[in-house]
Amino acid sequence: MFVNNISLQHYRNYDQLQLNAFGDVNLIIGRNAQGKTNLMEALFVLALTKSHRTSKDRELIAFEQPSAHIAAEVEKKYGMLKLELSVSQQGKKAKVNGLEQRKLSDFIGSLNVVMFAPEDLEIVKGTPGVRRRFLDMEIGQVAPSYLYHLQQYQKVLVQRNNLLKQLWGKEASQQAMLDIWNSQLAEHGVKIVKKRKQFIKKLQKWAEGIHQGITNGLEELSLHYVPSFADAEEEDEAVLFERFMIKLSQMKEQEIRRGMTLAGPHRDDLAFYINGKEVQTYGSQGQQRTTALSLKLAEIELIQEEIGEYPVLLLDDVLSELDPYRQTQLIETFQSKVQTFITATGIETLNTDKLKGASIFHVHDGQVGS
Repeated sequence: MFVNNISLQHYRNYDQLQLNAFGDVNLIIGRNAQGKTNLMEALFVLALTKSHRTSKDRELIAFEQPSAHIAAEVEKKYGMLKLELSVSQQGKKAKVNGLEQRKLSDFIGSLNVVMFAPEDLEIVKGTPGVRRRFLDMEIGQVAPSYLYHLQQYQKVLVQRNNLLKQLWGKEASQQAMLDIWNSQLAEHGVKIVKKRKQFIKKLQKWAEGIHQGITNGLEELSLHYVPSFADAEEEDEAVLFERFMIKLSQMKEQEIRRGMTLAGPHRDDLAFYINGKEVQTYGSQGQQRTTALSLKLAEIELIQEEIGEYPVLLLDDVLSELDPYRQTQLIETFQSKVQTFITATGIETLNTDKLKGASIFHVHDGQVGS
């Protein structure tokens, strides 16, 4: 998978931008707050139709402009795709080769990316919500049906929570509607849980070996899904459905008192262990950083395994955060295999001996020159 070019219109601090002739490795160099991360974010948004930095689409649109537009030509193993995404206050519109996509989930997966940024350390040491978002965004790239069930689940969850708030102090006979929402919540919830378990199992396979390589065999990394209503190994949908329904029944009174749904994939978590000890609680910052790096490198291999070609790798201000050994490990992983975009404040912060032949772009105040 290879991005040949990109054009931006009214995107963040870019009024108009057209960049052509990207190479295998592309260095985006510039001082802070000039637009380096905005350019990387645009590639990410084009792939997933949402930002890794904000949930507010309005922030993607330049000041006093009605909409933002991103377009790129992406070379894939079966041909060239022209991708376009428009973002406005009315919503998003996506096109592939000029044809508007009926649903955004039909568009996602046209371009596959793996982003590694400083905030990805939060996947390891942050809240469960960060880890759920990581799972949702990565699985969604390779399994469009997952996005459908996730969207349906979230809609049902809102309706069920609204009903729970209304049921406080009501008679049991008035709680029949809850059974309907329970069934719908479980129907979509088990699909989400099953796919997450399968994804984590595959990610574990790749991350374990990669982590051992980075740590010279001194550390063994393992990933564990932490579901709120079932055994972590159970994948049979009928069994998961039954256990989800039982859990909802058991928590019914507590949920009515609190006015919220207390079990389901929206409450699940992902745990990381090094040599049997939980990284979030007991790991050093170096171990947490290496765990995040191993996850990202594992993602690259997993996506290749799932779709038959490597994704594009986006490294936003992370190489300078790594020691020379980890820089080398990362660079050797992507060189000659994965098209890569790297941002940095200066070339001197990078292991340039390993980056010979890279295309260099300089960013200043929303303008880019080579």
